[in-house]
Amino acid sequence: MSFDHSILSLILEASIVVQVVMGLLLLVSLISWAIIFVKSSQISKARRSQERFEKRFWSGVSLDKLYDDLSATHAKSGLEKMFFSGFHEFLRARHTGGGLQVPAVVGAQRAMRVAESRELEKLENNLSFLATVGSTSPYVGLFGTVWGIMNSFLSLGQMQQASLAVVAPGIAEALIATAMGLFAAIPAVIAYNKFSDGVDRVATSYENFREEFTTLLERNNKSSGV
Repeated sequence: MSFDHSILSLILEASIVVQVVMGLLLLVSLISWAIIFVKSSQISKARRSQERFEKRFWSGVSLDKLYDDLSATHAKSGLEKMFFSGFHEFLRARHTGGGLQVPAVVGAQRAMRVAESRELEKLENNLSFLATVGSTSPYVGLFGTVWGIMNSFLSLGQMQQASLAVVAPGIAEALIATAMGLFAAIPAVIAYNKFSDGVDRVATSYENFREEFTTLLERNNKSSGV
């Protein structure tokens, strides 16, 4: 019998509690990997979109032209959404605010903060699940191991003669639960740390852009004599 078949047979012959633990760990591991692939693509896309928009924003294109181009685009995200929300509020306040400079800029900044918060919320979505899997899976696996070893020793106590060949399978199947717990936890912890760092970098870029764009709007107001 091959090693893989031996592992499979140990899992199939494990007690119902240990099998439930293994099944739960396998399920959360699959969910974690799905989140990892989706989140990796999402954060990478956000970084590329951010760099692309910043390059265009600082290329010298007029704010009105950039705003008009984005108005024709339905799918706006990241800095595009922040700029569009902020400049839209800025224009609205200037047209209806009776020439008040501060409300226009402050309103634009407030709109950008709301857009920024929503964009970051999308990027942070499901990160807490990875953190939970990374912190609890080893303990869930350990529970399955303790339960399996306990059953092995209870069975051992009912035998007149015991040997390693009798005890080893029960201990082995119990240790598989710990291995599966680590298999679920380690990728989740690594991914959580990596994605948290990625989101922090994006958040810093969003915050810097918001401050720079606010300064630009203030200069725009002063130069227009509002």
